[in-house]
Amino acid sequence: MSDFVAKLLRIAVPYVFAALGGSFSERAGVITLGLEGYLLLGAFGATVAADLSGAAAAGYAAGAVAGGVAALLVAALVLPLCADQVTTGVALNLFADGLTRFALKALYDSSSNSPRVEAFASDGGAGLGATLAHPLVIAMLVAVPLAHLAMQRTTFGLRVRAVGEHPEAAASLGVSPLRVRLAAVVLGGLLAGIGGAFLAADQAKFVDGMSRGRGYIALAAIIAGGWRPLAAAGAAMLFALAVTVQYTLSSSYVQIPDWATQMLPYGLALFALVLRGRSSAAKPPSSLGSPLGKRELA
Repeated sequence: MSDFVAKLLRIAVPYVFAALGGSFSERAGVITLGLEGYLLLGAFGATVAADLSGAAAAGYAAGAVAGGVAALLVAALVLPLCADQVTTGVALNLFADGLTRFALKALYDSSSNSPRVEAFASDGGAGLGATLAHPLVIAMLVAVPLAHLAMQRTTFGLRVRAVGEHPEAAASLGVSPLRVRLAAVVLGGLLAGIGGAFLAADQAKFVDGMSRGRGYIALAAIIAGGWRPLAAAGAAMLFALAVTVQYTLSSSYVQIPDWATQMLPYGLALFALVLRGRSSAAKPPSSLGSPLGKRELA
């Protein structure tokens, strides 16, 4: 049982961090379809930094920075330039995939994975005790309540919610929707980048395309959680549980077709979205996906 819990926690880290980050971005009114790219760039940045420095902490910081820089690029396109948010998110994911493939070949002369990063390999084990002592697992457990409090109990959270619902009204009260959205988008990238850093740390290397749809599952968790960080994190944990069960069944003696176990987390995500869509409370932020007007950009 302890091994199952340890595996669940480790699987949950990238989902939860991406869901928390995306909640801030979407609650401020910016569609966060680029979570997949943030995770991938965070993982690659963490790998390179940890490999060069020999320190896992440097890798974690670099992963966060890589995700934040990618989010800043998205913000520059969708906020002052009013680029389509969905198209920009998809483009960021494709850009991240291509950039990491190119850099992987250029830096490590491989098209599949980087060499083993000893700084990550020596950073704890896979048991429950080692998992609970892992810095990013601790960070995840702390980040969930902090994100909830930040959204519900702070001035920043109030402004994020106000800008997401009615940016014109927020601007009339002296709040800058542009600055609030910029901060929310970059915060989302930083958090998702940390999730990507854990992906690299958990495998002690970077593997081509290692995000493997986690960003899209995190986006489903955000929607299923009603665009609230705490509920989104709970939904992300549920999806992580499905993935953990999938891995457990795949390695057990139970005769279940591989296709059935592999579709479990994605089927659960679709089911959660259907349930959320039928709920009377399934209301996204009113300005989600809408560009800012000239007054709000000032």
